[in-house]
Amino acid sequence: MENIDKSQIPPFVTRVTARIQDAGFEAYLVGGCVRDMLMGQRPKDWDVTTNARPEQVEEIFSDIKTVNENAFGTVTVLNMSPEEVAGVTRETPDLNNQVQVTTYRSEGRYTDSRHPDSVSYETELEKDLERRDFTMNAIAYDPIKDILKDIFDGQTDIKDKTIRTVLYADDRFKEDALRMLRAVRFSTTLGFAISHETLSAVTSNAELLAHISMERIRDELFKIIDSDSPAFGVDLLQKTGLLKYVIPELEDGVGCEQKGAHIYDVYQHLLHALQHAADKGFSREIRLTALFHDVGKPATRRYDRSRDKYTFFGHEVVGARMTRKILDRLKVPRETEELVTNLVQNHMFFSDTEQITLSAVRRIIQKVKPEHIWELMEVRECDRVGMKKAEAPYRLRKYHAMIEETLRDPISVGQLKIDGKYLMERLHMKPGPRMGWILHALLEEVLENPALNTVEQLTERVKDLDELEDANLKKLGEKGKEKKEEANEEEVGKLRTKHKVRK
Repeated sequence: MENIDKSQIPPFVTRVTARIQDAGFEAYLVGGCVRDMLMGQRPKDWDVTTNARPEQVEEIFSDIKTVNENAFGTVTVLNMSPEEVAGVTRETPDLNNQVQVTTYRSEGRYTDSRHPDSVSYETELEKDLERRDFTMNAIAYDPIKDILKDIFDGQTDIKDKTIRTVLYADDRFKEDALRMLRAVRFSTTLGFAISHETLSAVTSNAELLAHISMERIRDELFKIIDSDSPAFGVDLLQKTGLLKYVIPELEDGVGCEQKGAHIYDVYQHLLHALQHAADKGFSREIRLTALFHDVGKPATRRYDRSRDKYTFFGHEVVGARMTRKILDRLKVPRETEELVTNLVQNHMFFSDTEQITLSAVRRIIQKVKPEHIWELMEVRECDRVGMKKAEAPYRLRKYHAMIEETLRDPISVGQLKIDGKYLMERLHMKPGPRMGWILHALLEEVLENPALNTVEQLTERVKDLDELEDANLKKLGEKGKEKKEEANEEEVGKLRTKHKVRK
């Protein structure tokens, strides 16, 4: 492996290890930050392991804000000035500017497959490295003395892009079943292969994941969903038997044939839709919707013998209910749950583009809200590509044009800098047809010359128009209405040209 580039280590982090060593203790960077640096990547988090006890670490950093997590001997050291420290509570540290310092420790049995029954502080680094999950995460580095400790040959596994547990895989997974999900997550995010013995242990211990809290499972799942290869990660969960303890509802789609326009079963279709969302850089909410949009199909599938095809009537409604249940179980934020569920329920809004009306488009916009309508279109794109069809067919383009037409502000007298209220209150005009004719006449002039759209200029023009007889004023007003309609048609035409659709 290449040497660690010490320039990647922030000065604050180095100062933490230096101060611990100056106090007479050992201090090593450890875990993911060392792995990332060995891979030439910039770490997101910094962890230090030391033989100093938690209370000794707190004493060493008595002049700096710290948070002591006594259960596991971890003290969080914050990079803050005395002035900044005064404004931060112990419960809400700045999570983006910290170093977690943990005392060397070994752990007792894990009878609940989640937490060690006991934790013992150790004096030797080797004992601490033995308790870690994977060899690539069991490498320690002293940035002061430039010493790398790699007793489990994690550098070789990093070079070979292999995920392997420290010592015996069965023991590691029985200690903390979440490590199985982490193995899949690392395989997904790093592009590493899981070693045969580790993968075998995941498969044989999958049921232990049932003991893990949904919050911890959700956090690992979201890291998979947010990755560049989420479909690979979800499929690996399914192949290892973990998926049934994360999102069992997706299992029903495996082998659920669709026929018709679909060349994939429901499960594979959802994976392809999810991957397209990732390929396009869509948000987590769109990725979740892509993964769940057809989750209701297995429950609603019926065989139509007369047409030799399956039907899935109401699958979007059933799927929305299932999606809400899934997200509620995973304890996702309420805002995310509401958006994803709404998008799942409304993803089937498509119909014949020759028959669809603007009023129908307005109704769907009302259902999902204007701020989310384009996200619904992203879901439809994922659905289509998940069927291995073109990304932007005519139908999608037509809907884009119709949505833009519905959302845009129509050209109207409301765009003038003065209105009927102004005419009545400031110019003392009486309400009636003449007022409407004047406003439309003004609109025509402003459409010809937008620079005229000022309160001052329009006010002077109103005085002139108000002197005209009804017949002449009406003629100008009707001409203004025609100009308005022409302008609206022109704008709509531009939208259709933009999206390459016909009327």
